Order: sequence, then C-alpha cells, then structure tokens
Amino acid sequence: MGRVRKVLTGPLVIVVLVVAVGGVGLGLYWFQPWKLWQDETVQEALPGVVESSAPPGAAPSDEPSAPPSPATGPQTLASGELISHEHATSGTVKLVRLGDGSHVVRLENLNTSNGPDLRVWLTDAPVKQGRAGWHVFDDGKYVSLGKLKGNKGSQNYALPAEVNPSGFGSVSIWCDRFDVSFGAAELARV
Repeated sequence: MGRVRKVLTGPLVIVVLVVAVGGVGLGLYWFQPWKLWQDETVQEALPGVVESSAPPGAAPSDEPSAPPSPATGPQTLASGELISHEHATSGTVKLVRLGDGSHVVRLENLNTSNGPDLRVWLTDAPVKQGRAGWHVFDDGKYVSLGKLKGNKGSQNYALPAEVNPSGFGSVSIWCDRFDVSFGAAELARV
C-alpha cells in the first residue's frame, strides 16, 4: 500500500505544480499588476492651434499678430470634469471641433491609474456616481476612440468622420479587459 501511494504522489505533485505555475502566469498576463506602479505621461497640443506664426529660425517681430479667427480655429462644443469610478480619476474632457470640421475628444490634466487595455469611449450613457456608474457605458451606444495613450497628461482622440458627436453625452476611461469604467465625464454643451 505504501508503494502505490508513493508512485501516485510524484506525478500528482508535478501536475499540481504545472497547473499552479500556469495559473500564476495567466493571472499576471490578465491583471498586469505592474501597471499600477507605472505612469505614462503624454502631453499633446490641441491640433490646429498654431504656437507661433514666425517661420523656424526667424527673428521675433515687434508687431502684434492678429488672433486666429474663431470661425476657423478650434471650438469647444462641450466639456465636463472627470469623476472617479473603479480608480481615482480626475481631469477635464472637451469635445472640440477643429478648423477643418473634424472633431476630437481632448483629455486635459488627466490623472488616473494605469491598467490593462484602457480605452477612451464616447458614449450616450449617463454618468453616475460611485459603483452604480462602473458598468453602464457598454449598455447603450458607444464609440471607442482608441487605446488610452497615457494615464497622465493632455491628449487628443479623433472621432471617426462618420460619427455625429451630438448623439453622445459622456466620455469614459474604459477598461475593456474587465468591462469597468475607471472614470467618466458628463459633457455639457457650451
């Protein structure tokens, strides 16, 4: 009897170890816990805003330059403040029409946690405080504007040309892996 038990224990231990190592590897891949300690800051200028009218290498002029025409420059159509959901999140969200008629969602002074598979979503869902707002953004109409470029900073996300922004009223920093909002902002027309 003792001999049979010894033979079964060896292979069983190996199987348990293989399953445990595989489980740990899968868990690390799925949750990516190291991202909680990695910040990525992205600072993008708003497209279509000219920083300087002087050509590169030209001497500065003493003449005042005319301000850009509001009709041709970027115009903020709606804005809102990010609130926290699954993770502490802050910053300002703006829906901006550029001079060429295209639209961008602009995140300014974003500060949130990093995480696996974070996206920026333009949605029609209402923004709710607390746990009630964590899972509502995939219930209705939404457009993924792409992966979050960085968890800190100011960034732009272009709307596809076929998307009419008037049908959407909120923006979510969405974790696609776990179907949860890190934070969201209600867009109020300006």
